[in-house]
Amino acid sequence: MLCRSSRCCWLLATVLASFVVCKAQPCENITDLDLKHSIIGSTLQVRLLLYTRVNATCGHLLDSENPFSEPLLNVTRPTIFIIHGYRPTGSPPIWMNWVVEAILARKDVNAIVVDWNRGATNINYLKVVENTRRVAVNLTHFIQKLQDEGVSLSSIHMIGVSLGAHIAGFTGANFNSNIGRITALDPAGPSFTGKLPEDRLDKTDAQFVDVLHTDMDSLGFRKPLGHIDFYANGGADQPGCPKTIFSGSKYFKCDHQRSVFLFLYSLNNTCPITAYPCSSYSDFLDGKCLNCTQFGSAGCPVFGYDVIRWKDSLVKMDQAMTYFTTNKETPFCKTGYKVDILTWNSEARWGYISITLRKGDQETTAEIDHKSYKFEQYTENSLLAQFDRDVQPAEKITLKYRTGNVFGPRYKLRVLRIRLTPLPLEHKLRPLCRYDLLLLENKEVTFRPIPCEWSNF
Repeated sequence: MLCRSSRCCWLLATVLASFVVCKAQPCENITDLDLKHSIIGSTLQVRLLLYTRVNATCGHLLDSENPFSEPLLNVTRPTIFIIHGYRPTGSPPIWMNWVVEAILARKDVNAIVVDWNRGATNINYLKVVENTRRVAVNLTHFIQKLQDEGVSLSSIHMIGVSLGAHIAGFTGANFNSNIGRITALDPAGPSFTGKLPEDRLDKTDAQFVDVLHTDMDSLGFRKPLGHIDFYANGGADQPGCPKTIFSGSKYFKCDHQRSVFLFLYSLNNTCPITAYPCSSYSDFLDGKCLNCTQFGSAGCPVFGYDVIRWKDSLVKMDQAMTYFTTNKETPFCKTGYKVDILTWNSEARWGYISITLRKGDQETTAEIDHKSYKFEQYTENSLLAQFDRDVQPAEKITLKYRTGNVFGPRYKLRVLRIRLTPLPLEHKLRPLCRYDLLLLENKEVTFRPIPCEWSNF
């Protein structure tokens, strides 16, 4: 007997079916070009490659005039289009197969890769921008064919990267906002910044538009475009990406490309990233935007694929700009705490705080240092501490206070109470506290936290 469980048999059946299907039809991949095509330019050609759970690693080329000549295209399944962006060197996106596989592992859908590499490969970026409209016309025609066979527009989800985000927007606009969802991953900024809504992606292009910004100071778009806009690490510089041009091509594409990897990670759903609506990244880092009462019991929205759960609330809102921070590599998610510090120095003190959590041999440190904070007598400061990993419940906590002064006197910070509340606040986990601490500048103080008194929160 080849398998002893229903799951094993299902996997075996899927593998066998995939083998049979792919044996009958050759596998297709995104067009692979090179730098010479970029120099001489490439003529636009749009190819649509279908992937399903039966052929998850074997793309089938669809006939745009007769899409249902492909038996694996099923009208009863939702359809997701994945659209790449500018390809200056002509190479296929390294992430495309990963995204397709992750989507199919998550949900039984028709995953259609929009291969417009012949048209996206051109050293003349402006020519590629012109081609985005033509790609949208092609997709509009194809979706109309799907409609003719009973496919509901609301069941269509378009995922566009960079220029692909605007292609999704143009396509959605052609259907009067009836496309179900557009996910825009760092929409291209050059040639689109300052344009009217009809000349770029806009939240009216679909029933629900969610946007991620990761490189708004270079290749991406700065202003909000969707029903919800996520600004990862403020929307510009991403942790782990090169800071100087001496790193080569990675310097130009790392921040921009991070949008894809963050979304890809959200499909795995192993460590959800909570996003917080706020008026600015600075206010978010100051811990001023950690309540999400406007979303009721649902709490703060989660970034990525699952944000659709907040659709109804977000569509009713005029605009939601949200922020979160990440690690430099997977797992990207961080563990956050709202930190409330009540001090009683007779004179005001300025400075920074670092917090280390320990549990057994595990430890993690958060530096709260994006600006110098003012600590005043009998005044409580609310700060945001974000840790690279989850160390809960903390058995020991270490605090360090510093001012950044090299030659000045060493100051003391007298703490009446420090309270660490796990985020998101909607979880209502009991905070940890400590009372009556004296912090000497640049000296660590370690203590065992205790549950806060109920009257303190």
